[in-house]
Amino acid sequence: MTLEGELARLSRGWRGPAMAALVAFLAGLPGLLAVPPLDRDESRFAQATAQMLESRDFVVIHYQEEPRFKKPVGIHWLQAASVSLLSSPEAREIWAYRIPSLLGAMLAAAACAWGATAFFGAPGGLLAGAMLGSTFLLSTEALIAKTDAVLCGTTTLAIAALARLYAEARGGPAAGRRAWLLFWTGIAVGTLVKGPIAPLVAALTIAGLVLMDRKPGWLVRLNWTWGLIILVAIVGPWAGAVTVATDGGFWSAALDGDLAPKLAGGQETHGAPPGYHFLLAPILMFPMTLMLPAAAVTAWRRWREPGVRFALAWLVPAWLLFEAMPTKLVHYTLPIYGALAWLAAAALTEPMGKRARWTGAALAGLFGVLLAGGTFYLVKLYGDGSDAPYAILTAVLLAAAGLGGGYLLVRRAPAVAVVGAVGLGLAGHAALAAGLLPRLDPLWLSARTGRAMEKAQLLPEQGIADAPVTVTGYAEPSLVFALGTPTELAGPEDAAQAISEHRPAIVEQRKEADFEKALSVYRARAHLVATVKGLDYSDGKKMILRIYEAADAAGPEVAPQGAQP
Repeated sequence: MTLEGELARLSRGWRGPAMAALVAFLAGLPGLLAVPPLDRDESRFAQATAQMLESRDFVVIHYQEEPRFKKPVGIHWLQAASVSLLSSPEAREIWAYRIPSLLGAMLAAAACAWGATAFFGAPGGLLAGAMLGSTFLLSTEALIAKTDAVLCGTTTLAIAALARLYAEARGGPAAGRRAWLLFWTGIAVGTLVKGPIAPLVAALTIAGLVLMDRKPGWLVRLNWTWGLIILVAIVGPWAGAVTVATDGGFWSAALDGDLAPKLAGGQETHGAPPGYHFLLAPILMFPMTLMLPAAAVTAWRRWREPGVRFALAWLVPAWLLFEAMPTKLVHYTLPIYGALAWLAAAALTEPMGKRARWTGAALAGLFGVLLAGGTFYLVKLYGDGSDAPYAILTAVLLAAAGLGGGYLLVRRAPAVAVVGAVGLGLAGHAALAAGLLPRLDPLWLSARTGRAMEKAQLLPEQGIADAPVTVTGYAEPSLVFALGTPTELAGPEDAAQAISEHRPAIVEQRKEADFEKALSVYRARAHLVATVKGLDYSDGKKMILRIYEAADAAGPEVAPQGAQP
């Protein structure tokens, strides 16, 4: 059977969205299971969810004692459900907190395929969903326990439902009664996960379509009255509860302390000029990079076609807005990646010009080689000779995805090129996330410290050492997540007090002298249990963490050198 025939078979009915979801699942799962907790956002989200389960307060979000009023509660509810079903907050298993992100990526790929099918046929829809699900950015967000993969999933679902209604109004397949319901459900859940982003992308898409078509009549099919009722029913109960519980403090902090600074300037050093997202797109969308030139040609030549026009309305207004915002992070444009996947799928429905093929091949090859080179650079910085086989495997797969896909594209086999690039890209991402990255020990300072504490039976959850552990000189959320909610992030004097109270302490070497002075004040002696060296990659500082317990509980005091786990 030819590839075209096999794609037609696999994309029939709900098989297409299901196969696209499978691609996203395969892209995200290896890293989800293998990569230790990440700083800083992931560990903050996971720790806040763990506290939600511990305290049973499902309204007000906290990170230790600090209220966390930056994002709505939706992602924490999803993570709490996942952890309750599959693990426990005491286990501190990060994979359980990541399940909603993986499901969000799968939803994004499936919804992308479902929406594209209405315009470009079932095989085109399957390829669109597979391209989105395998992109470097979405497959990475699928393994991180925060909001962005879920936001991409809910937003793409809402836009795909809107597209089905738009296609039906222009003689396409029937959208069915579920389309308007899925639109509003996607908008409501997206709002509960990350505030205004999902409604904003949908509103800009609708505005773009109305400006281009000047025929807004089909929008009545969105069933606005019942849709707004659904939105209020999903978002309203928590919004009301958090308003009462915080006396309105959540909204002032979220709007004035988080959203407004992002609109006014480059928040938290994340400022960048316009064009930032455009320049990063080829590497973040890899291996879909192969099809970006053809997608651009299709957008220029076929913009009057309903599917291409809809994709442009989804893509252009939101992209321009994100480029205009002073604050820029790489994942901001993720909810509109599906539009580029649709344009790429549209390009596969007709013969591709020589210039588009050669340009796509060059881009894919270039960025495949750059990604391959990046793996060796990681090993040079953070690895050793034993990591070389994993780096070579990762580099070969990523380079092959770009170069092999480019070769097939030049040979006039675009569908085969896409399938090959997606397959090799999945394998390369898996080798990177599950094979190479977990072996780069300096990056996982908190996880290694937690293992050293566990080996020495100093974790409070083991029921032997008293809580809390006091940490001085290092305050990353991943360590709080590893050691537990009561973890005390304080000064050298507090660490010395912990030793005097027979509690464990962790001291970064820069605080060692002050810690020793404070010990003399408390007339306490500390026994060095282990030394862990690594990198705080959030700020680029090299760290040496020393784990102590009270000397009279462990035998004679030793000098501050110890075995590195």
